[in-house]
Amino acid sequence: MTATPQHETCLIVDFGSQVTQLIARRLREAGVYCEIHPFNLVDETLIRRLAPKAIILSGGPASVEDEGSPRAPQMVFELGVPVLGICYGQMVMVHQLGGRAEGGHHREFGRAFVKMAETSALMEGVAGRGEETEVWMSHGDRVTALPPGFHVQGASPNAPFAVLADPDRRFYGVMFHPEVVHTPKGTQILTNFIRRIAGFSGDWTMGAYREEAIKKIRAQVGDAKVICGLSGGVDSSVAAVLIHEAIGDQLTCVFVDTGMMRAGEADEVVSLFRDHYNIPLIHADDSELFLGELKGVTDPEQKRKTIGRLFIDVFDKHASEVGGAEFLAQGTLYPDVIESVSFSGGPSVTIKSHHNVGGLPERMKLKLVEPLRELFKDEVRALGRELGLPAAFVGRHPFPGPGLAIRCPGEITREKLDILRQADAIYLDEIRKAGLYDTIWQAFAVLLPVRTVGVMGDGRTYDHVCALRAVTSVDGMTADYYPFPHDFLGRTASRIINEVRGINRVVYDVTSKPPGTIEWE
Repeated sequence: MTATPQHETCLIVDFGSQVTQLIARRLREAGVYCEIHPFNLVDETLIRRLAPKAIILSGGPASVEDEGSPRAPQMVFELGVPVLGICYGQMVMVHQLGGRAEGGHHREFGRAFVKMAETSALMEGVAGRGEETEVWMSHGDRVTALPPGFHVQGASPNAPFAVLADPDRRFYGVMFHPEVVHTPKGTQILTNFIRRIAGFSGDWTMGAYREEAIKKIRAQVGDAKVICGLSGGVDSSVAAVLIHEAIGDQLTCVFVDTGMMRAGEADEVVSLFRDHYNIPLIHADDSELFLGELKGVTDPEQKRKTIGRLFIDVFDKHASEVGGAEFLAQGTLYPDVIESVSFSGGPSVTIKSHHNVGGLPERMKLKLVEPLRELFKDEVRALGRELGLPAAFVGRHPFPGPGLAIRCPGEITREKLDILRQADAIYLDEIRKAGLYDTIWQAFAVLLPVRTVGVMGDGRTYDHVCALRAVTSVDGMTADYYPFPHDFLGRTASRIINEVRGINRVVYDVTSKPPGTIEWE
């Protein structure tokens, strides 16, 4: 999404932090449009295009003392706009403006407390003079000498320059990370910078995004035809309705039944789009194709790549059926892009490929339309509500593009998928009965490639193990397991074992993300 003149814009200069995208998310919550760009691509042309009203310098893994370490373009400090440096961003600002930041001092990781030496516009409503506030630190270097015009506003035991300010130029720096949830009042700090110091009015909303996305889709597509792959999840559904609003019957949706959908999924999707929205829809039952190609495949990455390849093959086939569609629409989200490859083009570790990002073949016949690729999941839900999608659909838990394939570790068979579908339906039914569905970010069952001995009646069983997974999260980038009471787990396990033939043992996954991922594969 490109900023337009009617929107105030904040530029986030990325120095390679793993949590830079969270800065953007916090700003969007405050109604501020922002764009993330790597430090080495921030130039006069970009600055002129964005005309930023404020600039934030992100954290990063480098040390300012390292040879060739990243720097902000000097023009950032010459624009006359407020600048906030976070962690490495603070040290870069100090270094480039005539101060000093060094390594070799006491490191500080995790929770810390910053005590304010004076009142600060940045810390208004967070901590006043002489008061402390909890923050999250992650640094090995620290500032040792201030540039002209700066003074200390707050310090922690191991960061004597934890909060710096040059109020005249509206330059601020913090040694901690206000963007992470572990800084309890971090959102207030960022809001203070963006509203109180920079003067943003907060004019960017999902309504505004909707309007701009529609213009962008029309400009990209023209009078060409588009096919949109529906997975049954929130992302592809919102993308389809948004694109249909932009180009009408130029869009044809393709719902591919891979044989790896949840119970009742196909009927729900077909009913919503064909009957409720009257959007042209092709219901393609290609379960034989997908399950046939996946026969004997056990490697998770190979599963994802195979499914991605087959999706494109199927779309190519149906594109010719609708009169030569030129574009393929997908519900790719920002976290998908970040986990598959750095959004900003910088170096980042690939955790796993996503079927609609890393799973795409190098050569494909259709050009991509991805109107959601800069949004987080909660923003997509807000956009769905803006577009009028039913609440039950917008509020659905995330469902992976590869479907149940990645919830069935090991080889996939129809028998295993049928067992998993039944267990998953019971689990979600119990969650809804307990009134917990909207509290939990994502919940699902996993059929493990393990068989265990059990006893049912007077007989011996040797059946599958079912793992239950439920997590709380804000954006899917980090997550923690949901602490079900034991009576809930016991009741759910009893139902699954009694009602699903083929499962004789149930376990609960208590792994957070990190170190685990939300899905098992």
